[in-house]
Amino acid sequence: MKLVRHAECRRSETPNGVMTTLASPTLGSAQTSIWRTEVKPDVAGPVHIFDGEQIWTFLEGEASIELDGETLTARPGDTAVLPAHTTRQLTAGPEGYTAIVTAPADAHAWVPGGEKTKPAWVA
Repeated sequence: MKLVRHAECRRSETPNGVMTTLASPTLGSAQTSIWRTEVKPDVAGPVHIFDGEQIWTFLEGEASIELDGETLTARPGDTAVLPAHTTRQLTAGPEGYTAIVTAPADAHAWVPGGEKTKPAWVA
């Protein structure tokens, strides 16, 4: 068993927000990564693809989720299951949003036409 102390959590900042890694391979998990995402108001994340299923549970704010051409709005308490290998984009509402996200520890992301990379918060 591994207990990840708050001080061990890893913080990754991008122009769109902050991802705080709560568990991942570098923090003692062999199969699953989980992180907290805090996104600034009215920010659109990049259009991208993830090669593992992601599960997003929204805690605060609102997000528009575009997934392969379909758009849904997520609010606090909603959980979105985003299948692997689907093009997606999340856009924050006027208050931004906070969510807990999980994905397989070996997952990679890429922009259409780009190279696969492992996001720092998944590693």
